[in-house]
Amino acid sequence: MLPRIGISTGDLAGIGPEIIYRTLQDPRVLRFCTPVVYGTAATLFDDFPHDKHHPPLSFRQVREAADITAGKVNAVTCWDEDFVLTPGQPTEASGRAARLSLIAAAEDLKAGLIDALVTAPISKENTQGEGFNFPGHTEFLAHHFSPNNDSLMFLVADDLRVATATGHIALKDVPARLTSEVLSGKLRMLLHSLRQDFGIDKPRVAVLGLNPHAGEKGLIGKEEQDLVMPVIQQFLNDGHLVYGPYPADGFFGTRQYGQFDATLALYHDQGLIPFKTIAFERGVNFTAGLPVIRTSPDHGTAYGLAGKFDADPTSFREALYLACDLVRNRNKEKEATAR
Repeated sequence: MLPRIGISTGDLAGIGPEIIYRTLQDPRVLRFCTPVVYGTAATLFDDFPHDKHHPPLSFRQVREAADITAGKVNAVTCWDEDFVLTPGQPTEASGRAARLSLIAAAEDLKAGLIDALVTAPISKENTQGEGFNFPGHTEFLAHHFSPNNDSLMFLVADDLRVATATGHIALKDVPARLTSEVLSGKLRMLLHSLRQDFGIDKPRVAVLGLNPHAGEKGLIGKEEQDLVMPVIQQFLNDGHLVYGPYPADGFFGTRQYGQFDATLALYHDQGLIPFKTIAFERGVNFTAGLPVIRTSPDHGTAYGLAGKFDADPTSFREALYLACDLVRNRNKEKEATAR
């Protein structure tokens, strides 16, 4: 059976509906998955342009995901009211629709009615409301699916993989948040994901330093000596191929990341700035460490592009295909474990 991939719409005033539509216009998508968009197709897509090379999409609108059909582009009704939307101008209604779409998709993912979730971009501020009081998708899904409310932000573009030990927190709070327990837990999640989700039996992982020049042996900060190096040594003692800490600037500047299966950055921008510089158009954000699969494009709502119908759907398309790959990889691992 093809994987059933749920798609949340994101903020309707952003480019989410457009990149979903342009991705699903390619009929080859149906060879790899059964797409399930969480929203009312008439609200989302009726006004989108089409031509002889890109005919209008036909959606099978259903009330429940239990009624979706393979070989079709499905849409699950999440709201009944009509929205008056202006591209590029987020409103309370567009934020509410994003919230309803995400919550409905998450519930169906938990119930096993879909196999993975691809989330279109939201405005974190505009999405706040009943059922969603989180800094972003990652924290919402960790709360929804992880018994300890933990997960791993993991950016993927082909063989470039960058995870972050801390996520959406203020930079001033990073040193206090980084403990040996946190760092060890993120490394364990990363190693497990590389084996389970990417089929790498003996992954090689690089860990970045917190301070400039990785602390310069204590001259510019002692977190590397007091925290990072002892954790790395413990993983090496346990037989894992974990190395570092590496100075982030030289590590990415010399493309040293190519020698590893993944890199663990210690805070959000330390990992995401180089990742997006290298692979913005095709990068995918994957929430690792959860019992379910969620991916997303590595960009935001791009309100300034909304309505022009020239937003690049590549990152969203890559997120959809990565979700399909991860479903297959996890199924293979389950089958191998059952033997």
